[in-house]
Amino acid sequence: MQVTYPRCAGLDVHQKTVVACRICTLADGRTQMQTRTFQTTTNGLLQLRDWLQEQGCTHVAMESTGEYWKPVYNVLEGGFELLLVNARHIKAVPGRKTDVKDAEWIADLLRHGLLRPSFVPPLPQRDLRDLTRQRANLVGERADVINRLQKVLEGANIKLASVVTDVTGVSARAMLSAMLSGQTDPQSLAELAYGRMRQKRAALEQALTGFVREHHRFLLRTHLTHMDFLEEQIEQFNQQIAQQIQQMSSSSGPPPAEPTTDPLPSEGVAKLPEVAASEGDSALAPASYTRALQLLNPVPGLGERVLQAILAEIGTDMRRFPSEAHLSSWAGVSPGNNESAGKRYSGKTTGGNMALRVALTQAAYGAVRTKESSFRAVYERLVRRRGKKRAIIAVARKLLVVIYQVLLHQQPYKELGADYLDARSREAIKKRSIQRLNKLGFTVTLDPIPAVALA
Repeated sequence: MQVTYPRCAGLDVHQKTVVACRICTLADGRTQMQTRTFQTTTNGLLQLRDWLQEQGCTHVAMESTGEYWKPVYNVLEGGFELLLVNARHIKAVPGRKTDVKDAEWIADLLRHGLLRPSFVPPLPQRDLRDLTRQRANLVGERADVINRLQKVLEGANIKLASVVTDVTGVSARAMLSAMLSGQTDPQSLAELAYGRMRQKRAALEQALTGFVREHHRFLLRTHLTHMDFLEEQIEQFNQQIAQQIQQMSSSSGPPPAEPTTDPLPSEGVAKLPEVAASEGDSALAPASYTRALQLLNPVPGLGERVLQAILAEIGTDMRRFPSEAHLSSWAGVSPGNNESAGKRYSGKTTGGNMALRVALTQAAYGAVRTKESSFRAVYERLVRRRGKKRAIIAVARKLLVVIYQVLLHQQPYKELGADYLDARSREAIKKRSIQRLNKLGFTVTLDPIPAVALA
């Protein structure tokens, strides 16, 4: 096979050690292969960098093994062309499973240009990713604490959740605080309700009649303290994320990177009409994060936190993704393609960026609740025959395509309305409706409504 990179290296990364295989093509055409093992401490990785630079290695490839690749990437970044590859794409031939053989196999594949690198964003975006992902973890942990709080109330025969929507709301917190101070009279506790909750005082008296012991008060106090701490942490992360986005928007970043993955064929990929692309706008420089938030804010379902999480995963430069189909596959919201001998098997969605998929799914649930939106129309069309979960994933993919088009062309989102699908296939809907009525025994005569009456 043709040699693409005459001086390269492959790394087999572990927690404590990294096995490096260096392949160099000499002036006389001979191939020199050397293998060494280094510690993953900073000093050990600096020795690895010097060892690779001795022979003028230009490209280095490694597997994306958990979090262990990050220390290696931090030290080698900037000195070499680094390729972080999916371990599933470089499985060695059976019988070659040793650390040395793995490193040699990675180096050999890289030498002949057979590796497809994963997308590794710039350092500021990686920092933003860490912040948004940790915030999501804190939000999930807070939900777990609320569930444990609810279990304690149920164990004390307090049915507060049966009356109030949120056991952490203003009225519920006031009742819980009084309960912790020793108040047990249901009528007095119900009088602490605020606003429209006071209309439910009779139901609250029934729900607050229970057997609260000191044991329950200790558990409730612990859970409420933990919940307050998590809320404080979440707020601190919100401020840090906003500050990071502001810094990334104000600083001039490096020039946009070329696509780092193999492009998918663009034939047959329909462009959604939400964004009208003008000629030459594909060469626009990437929008700042602040500008991206402004452009995407009108899209249904995309709140501030969800937008921050999505932009932390994909960035604002859409030119690194060859097409919207490629981005959808990378996010894990594209249907699977499993076909053999003319038979199509499971269409399960592909694996992808889990943090991005979760954020898109959350946004999709909000988008389908927006009245008179095209996302709701897509959901209602699919949910009857495909089910709720598949319909939500389809809406999530549509959202991602809209985000891709808005950021690529940097033009505002235009809502098409809930009836755009019907308008696009007007004749087919009319024909299908007539056929169904005929089967039910009706004769149909269509009289168009005048345009004045429609207005």
